[in-house]
Amino acid sequence: MSERTAPGESDTPYRYTAALADSIETAWQDRWEAEGTFNADNPVGALAGPGADKEKYFLLDMFPYPSGKGLHVGHPLGYIATDVVARFTRMTGKNVLYTMGYDAFGLPAEQYAVTTGQHPRVSTEANIANMRRQLRRLGLSHDPRRSLATIDVDYVRWTQWIFLQVFNSWFDPEAPRRDGRGKGAARPVTELRDKLASGQVPVPGGRDWAGLSAAEQAEIIDSFRLAYVSSAPVNWCPGLGTVLANEEVTAEGRSERGNYPVFKRNLRQWMMRITAYGDRLAEDLDTVDWPEKVKLMQRNWIGRSEGSEVTFAVPGAGQGADQDASLSVYTTRPDTLFGATFMVVAPEHPMLGGVESSGSVRTETQIADDAAALTVPAAWPEDTKEAWTGGYATPAEAVAAYRARAAATSDADRTDEGRVKTGVFTGFFGINPVNGAKVPVFVADYVLMGYGTGAIMAVPAHDERDYAFATKYGIDIIQTIGPADDPHGIDLSTQAYTGDGVVVNSAQGDLDINGMSKDEAKATMIGWLEAKGAGRGAVTYRLRDWLFSRQRYWGEPFPIVWDEDGGVHALPESMLPVELPEVTDYSPRSYDPDDADSSPEPPLGKATEWVEVELDLGEGPRKYYRETNTMPQWAGSCWYEMRYIDPTDDNALVDPANEAYWMGPRPQAGNISGGTDLYVGGVEHAVLHLLYSRFWHKVLFDLGHVSSSEPYHRLFNQGYVQAYAYTDSRGQYVPADEVEEVTAEDGTTSYLWQGQPVGREYGKMGKSLKNIVTPDDMYEAYGADTFRVYEMSMGPLDADRPWDTRAVAGSQRFLQRLWRNVVDETTGELTVVDEPADEETRRLVAKTIVGVREDYEGMRLNTAIAKLIVLNNHLTGLSAVPREAVEALVLMTAPVAPHIAEEIWKRLGHEHSLAHEDFPVVTDQSLLAADKVTCVVQVKGKVRDRLEVDPDISEDELEKLALAAPGVIRTLDGRGVRKVIVRAPKLVSIVPE
Repeated sequence: MSERTAPGESDTPYRYTAALADSIETAWQDRWEAEGTFNADNPVGALAGPGADKEKYFLLDMFPYPSGKGLHVGHPLGYIATDVVARFTRMTGKNVLYTMGYDAFGLPAEQYAVTTGQHPRVSTEANIANMRRQLRRLGLSHDPRRSLATIDVDYVRWTQWIFLQVFNSWFDPEAPRRDGRGKGAARPVTELRDKLASGQVPVPGGRDWAGLSAAEQAEIIDSFRLAYVSSAPVNWCPGLGTVLANEEVTAEGRSERGNYPVFKRNLRQWMMRITAYGDRLAEDLDTVDWPEKVKLMQRNWIGRSEGSEVTFAVPGAGQGADQDASLSVYTTRPDTLFGATFMVVAPEHPMLGGVESSGSVRTETQIADDAAALTVPAAWPEDTKEAWTGGYATPAEAVAAYRARAAATSDADRTDEGRVKTGVFTGFFGINPVNGAKVPVFVADYVLMGYGTGAIMAVPAHDERDYAFATKYGIDIIQTIGPADDPHGIDLSTQAYTGDGVVVNSAQGDLDINGMSKDEAKATMIGWLEAKGAGRGAVTYRLRDWLFSRQRYWGEPFPIVWDEDGGVHALPESMLPVELPEVTDYSPRSYDPDDADSSPEPPLGKATEWVEVELDLGEGPRKYYRETNTMPQWAGSCWYEMRYIDPTDDNALVDPANEAYWMGPRPQAGNISGGTDLYVGGVEHAVLHLLYSRFWHKVLFDLGHVSSSEPYHRLFNQGYVQAYAYTDSRGQYVPADEVEEVTAEDGTTSYLWQGQPVGREYGKMGKSLKNIVTPDDMYEAYGADTFRVYEMSMGPLDADRPWDTRAVAGSQRFLQRLWRNVVDETTGELTVVDEPADEETRRLVAKTIVGVREDYEGMRLNTAIAKLIVLNNHLTGLSAVPREAVEALVLMTAPVAPHIAEEIWKRLGHEHSLAHEDFPVVTDQSLLAADKVTCVVQVKGKVRDRLEVDPDISEDELEKLALAAPGVIRTLDGRGVRKVIVRAPKLVSIVPE
């Protein structure tokens, strides 16, 4: 038996077991906290210290929602990885900011409150406490002084403060950007007022600014604000009692949380003008170090396109209703305007008039009532084709029935590319501005009011969807594009022509774009439209303005009040924070989860003593009404990294000196946009959270509150931990930890639960699949260090990986061998020797130091662990372990298995924690010199000599050595050489003459 081979467990009181790991780990966690081992110093303020003289490194996790379910082993994957990076980076001499907060407002807590009557703060804080316990037990090297939750009163105050900055700003397209990257920036609305008064910014409608009343001026100012109120179609979910953002609705038209049906409602909502930043959000992706797939996802979501707005006159559309007698459409292909043979408006388009449809199935009586309120023609025009009417006697009946059907259909279904497109004629004709042609206006549900102008022009000759619609309804198809080599040689009898080419059939009066290429024709057409007042060049985005209201109790209250005349007023900063009132009923007003006709009414509306308030906002005491919507959960997660920097500052969101130190741009390092040094989280947040955060950050940057134009410089997406799940004969999931694997004599494997066969599948770990393994299970069975090593060794960090509890034992054996290399398991005494290591060991240590450092820097944590295991196994095979070798190994192991490393370091005689020890370096470069390799030298295919050479030897040098080798000289015996084949460094083949 080797000196360090484990004997029976009863003979080894100092064996590294789960129990010993538990005592070591909890003791070191207590010591780290007591000594403030991981506290990061700021340049100024309450957290200032000498550590700020070092180079900084700001490391950030996407902070979690404190679920009542707690963590399963998939959740800490990213957290362990960032902890490894944080610990390694400290050992390279940097000042590391690394902490954890909690995204604590959320719908689950509110739903629980509605069901139980318990205040959501109670359950949320209990969940936070449990998650903090689980993460602390994992040994994460967080600075606890900086931890926060979005529900903390002081945090809510600054979230509301940021809202006020957005509300009190407008986007000035002529304002120079602070980073020198062009024009277009947020500016205070006070500047807007001055520019409206001076005429620098035209007053909408051409009115005289000085002649407007104070209320009219305020209304115009409000229309420019980056945070504004809009009456818009929203996603109302009765089952959850709240409005949902588009991103929270599934492709099936149901709520992402709870899978409840979602309906459209028109509702007064707070919006944020994120579309004003569309260009910057797309362009500035070039300044950050993010995965290309995430950049592409953001660019696609922003969806920038260049084209023009075109105005079609609509005779009769303004009669009997307060509507303009024109229809504006956006098109990316104004060069095809001569081929526009019909138009389509969304069912919700205001030109149609009428009242909002309920979203539920309408009765015949209700449809008749709806029809009576519409502002469409009373009878079908003379040119109406029967196919256009839908079988109805009047346009009003047809449109009312169609709108009712559309209102009960989800946006996802309406825009499904594979769905057959239907519509009915509105009775209106638009007038094509380029040729005066009458263009029928249809209503169709595949056009959404929330996108563009809610109306499109259709060119069926060159769009497959328009072609199918035109064919169905007998609408003209006019070619305007053809291949350059044969412009008129295409066949439109069976399909549209969607290729490029030159313009045809596009001339009228002073406008002739025939023969032009697409880009030339577009530019010419836009110029003509602008000269005629019939349109203008425009840029549009797939990105929509951010719906920023929720009809919930559990969220940040808006720092907004309304006067009795309906005017909106921002509260002064001195009145922040606005705290939630205490209530006893958390459900929305008129709440009926099964009633599709119910309307969103925020639960805060019931707190009348809180809603109705007397304030002096500069005009003496007056009665006001608080905003009863709350902010979305996104609000708190948009800026938490900045509060991590300065969590105790009562005077500012973040002190400028501290912000510049941690997040400011570093041009000398190629980091021109600034932001955190590393942000790690799941790819599921690749679009929305990152987009919203970047928007808020850019507004704050424009206003001078932060020094960086981007919040996150480098982004890394970790993979998922997946696990097997098992289903019984009914298709129901059964507890995975109760399933027995049985192998038959023929080698086949089956799975049994309670003696019955079950099926096995593979997917993401989750409670619903009954395949959860918790970190607490791992701490109890193996200890935190073993769990950490296993998760980091499972595969590349950015790849999904399978969980196998049985495989954890391999990681435990690595740590047990490391322990035995230092500690006698029987006596607890040290077994290392202070004698110099042998040459082979010193070379392996040096090679490991270089390799592990490179792997840690590249976040290749699985390969770093593999190198540590190789070195550890080598030391295990020695008769005695040299101190110089094992100390280097312990320091390299510390980032991934910190508790056992700290304990061994202490037992090796070191008084202080190794957390800030220097990571090992190779001082003797000769140890890294390449080992010799054996080169086989053949003559006529037979081995005649062997050479020991450097691995990087050149082919010419190797050929010279081979020809001079004694065995080759003897074999050739004076003959010449016809050919030499060199395969450096391992083979030379000589062909004699």
